[in-house]
Amino acid sequence: MRVGARLGIGFNVNMDSRSAERPEPGYRNRVHDEAVRVLGDVQVDVSRTPGRLIVLEGTDGVGRSTHIALLREWLETEGYGVLHTGLSRSRLAGDGLRKAKLGTTVSQRTLDLFYATDFADRIENDILPALRAGFVVLTDRYFYSIMARSIVRGIDRDWLRDLYRFAPAPHGVLYLRVSVDQLIPRVVTRGPFDYWESGMDFQEETELFRSFRRYQSRLLSVFEELAKTYGFQMIDANRDIADVFADLKEAVRSLLPSRPGVAS
Repeated sequence: MRVGARLGIGFNVNMDSRSAERPEPGYRNRVHDEAVRVLGDVQVDVSRTPGRLIVLEGTDGVGRSTHIALLREWLETEGYGVLHTGLSRSRLAGDGLRKAKLGTTVSQRTLDLFYATDFADRIENDILPALRAGFVVLTDRYFYSIMARSIVRGIDRDWLRDLYRFAPAPHGVLYLRVSVDQLIPRVVTRGPFDYWESGMDFQEETELFRSFRRYQSRLLSVFEELAKTYGFQMIDANRDIADVFADLKEAVRSLLPSRPGVAS
């Protein structure tokens, strides 16, 4: 596979013979035609696919992984095929991106291009084939999280929007909204504060806790702006898991495709 990153104007993604050499079972073994290729020049339209693309957004520690797991179990029990994906999981760029974040020398713009490569690869090889096969795609964050992190670090918004202009519009974006005061105890129970999620790579702070609070406050503010721009559905994540999940189930149910012979 060749993924050509063109600074500021998106991606061209083309298939080579790798998928033919190593076929996989299920939806990934479908024939790739022009309808599932990410060309980078225009937004990919998934409005007519039989599947559904549902995004769970929110900052780290808000409970995305927990609720993705709960939603997947519920959907599969209801008889839906489910694909779970997320940032840094592409076969093309995932490992390289994770290794790049182990250090602190990679520039933010380089990381943005790395994330966009990972995103484009997952869109073409995982998300689009699954949608065309009728799967419900649950994605743990979308390009909105990447944009929010980068905007806080001073990257131009218009450049970021143009970089991801090929990204399909999800059928629904559910934003787990949380306050910083509620977020901090949850993160503390998981272990030490993360270097990147505390903004230590760019903020002039010497104390990790103070840097985390300052960074997350700025990040959540950007999320609020993106929520208005892209029409996120707000889910109050300051509550107990059961209450949050009940709202998520209701929201996801309203997005699901109708199935012949099954009452909605």
